[in-house]
Amino acid sequence: MEGTVLLIVMILAVGVGAQWLAWRIRLPAIILLAAGGLLIGPVLGLVPRGGEVSHTVEMVVALCVAVILFEGGLSLQTSELRVAARGVRRLVYLGVPFSWLLGSFAAHSITGLSWPVALVFGAIMVVTGPTVIMPLLRQAGLNRRISSYLKWEGIVNDPIGALLAVLTFQFFIFAGEGLGWFPVIEGLASAIAVAVGLGGLVGWLTGKAFQQGMVPEYLKSPVMLTLVLVAYVLSNLVQEEAGLLAVTVMGIVVGNMDLPGLQDMKRFKEYITVMLVSVVFVVLTATMDPDVVRAVNWSNVALIAAIMFLVRPVAIMAATIGAGMELRERLLLSWIAPRGIVAAATAGVMGPALAQHDFPGAEALLPLVFGVIFATVVAHGLSIGWLGRRLGLASPTRDSVLIVGASPWSVELGRVLQEIGVKVLIADNSWHKLRAARLAGLKVFYGEILSEFADESVELGHVGAVLAATDNDAYNALVCTALAPDIGRDRVFQLSMGPGEDDDPKGVALGLKGKIAFGEEVEYESLWRWHVDGWVFTRTRLTDSYSYSDYLGDADSRAIQIARVRADSRAQFLSPGQTTEPEVGDVLIGYSPPRPEEVKVVPGTDRPAEALPG
Repeated sequence: MEGTVLLIVMILAVGVGAQWLAWRIRLPAIILLAAGGLLIGPVLGLVPRGGEVSHTVEMVVALCVAVILFEGGLSLQTSELRVAARGVRRLVYLGVPFSWLLGSFAAHSITGLSWPVALVFGAIMVVTGPTVIMPLLRQAGLNRRISSYLKWEGIVNDPIGALLAVLTFQFFIFAGEGLGWFPVIEGLASAIAVAVGLGGLVGWLTGKAFQQGMVPEYLKSPVMLTLVLVAYVLSNLVQEEAGLLAVTVMGIVVGNMDLPGLQDMKRFKEYITVMLVSVVFVVLTATMDPDVVRAVNWSNVALIAAIMFLVRPVAIMAATIGAGMELRERLLLSWIAPRGIVAAATAGVMGPALAQHDFPGAEALLPLVFGVIFATVVAHGLSIGWLGRRLGLASPTRDSVLIVGASPWSVELGRVLQEIGVKVLIADNSWHKLRAARLAGLKVFYGEILSEFADESVELGHVGAVLAATDNDAYNALVCTALAPDIGRDRVFQLSMGPGEDDDPKGVALGLKGKIAFGEEVEYESLWRWHVDGWVFTRTRLTDSYSYSDYLGDADSRAIQIARVRADSRAQFLSPGQTTEPEVGDVLIGYSPPRPEEVKVVPGTDRPAEALPG
């Protein structure tokens, strides 16, 4: 018992630790997950293999993959499909058969696999699953359109590839028994009918139950998770391997029903998925037989290279002719196709099944699939960001700033940031208020930043800092709460609600607000007053001879520190509680009263000129 608990904790620690380390050093998480699994498994031998362990691993992996595919389907919005619909259809309708046939031909020609094994291998190669695509997209910063292509292809093709492999296997079994094509066609039709019917029905009924308040808020996520597993098991009982397709359909249906509180459920599923991906990939690599690795030979390496450099590019370039895609998008899609958990799990089932029926070359299926998994995960994981940037489909860093609320002060701040190389987007639902920003040459978003339209058109993957600077404190807090999961809670800021607001029991709860920008005394009204009084933005670059201490010593006692702009043009708004000190090369943006000689006075008096907001 103690050994089992220790093993579970070790796998969790390795998986989550690899995810954190990947975020820290900006590497694809799948690479470190695979390395961690190999380390504690085949290398150190800390994870047992074979017998009951293998059977348990297969069952756990199957259930985890079902939840992962559901979460992927939940994130597939029909609004995204409108943008990428034609391309996605080509990737599924033509990309799948092209990849299957070309991959099967390469396997038969290069390694001499028998046609049954080669065709099963080709079917498995169709899979480019969300278990690897999602973490890569999260880190690569690709634009929304190309991300939609990769996401839809991965999630839709995952169950298709697994189902295709099973049906191909069944065809050769039936053919050997003289039953012909009819049972296979019947199995395919049954699988699709069961998946669409049961998955769609369970998803629709679940959504309706949530809409009518039949499930309390605190039970929605647990009920959803349970129903996903129920739909998966029932579908597999009716038709083998229909479960993966069923949970994908269920996720798509639920995700597009505009359910209240769906974002909270999505976030809950995303957290679970991160954990499951970590655990499953570590377990799969840790329980892999070292003989699988030793079985790789030069013909295997040649086949893996052919899959990556010939089969995928030819299939995608042929499938997307006339699909309305840009050449650079087709080039990226031709290269990026990492295989993941579903490919490994399917190979783990099909390999032994083919061997039991004495198909020549069946023992080579598992090492070949794992070879493709590791090669694509490493090569594509390390290159997706670089290639995306070279093709102009990704931002090198989160180097944009989003300012919500167009006022004379925020427009002037945006202009100053843009002058020193920071990309700025100012959002407001008033076309009149955005006029000054447009005239200043700033990029603007006209509309509600929390709307579905904004979700479709604003590239949050490039945003590294948010400042909610409207005159509505509660709305500023809402913006920060909504955007924090995508941007990072330490990078969403709002103007102060006033000194002592955090201690006010009648105020907005601390957990529902962004970080307070600039200081508790810096409220919207204060900025208006200082703007009218002629305060100005200052820019100071720190050097070896002019340090941050020198800057503080020379600054006006009333001056406010606004932002720190790094050498790579990434901006960070400053907060009273910050602990990191600006470094040499940083540009500090301040907001200061004008020097005495710059103050305008009313003619014939010695008092400053005044104006009112608006």
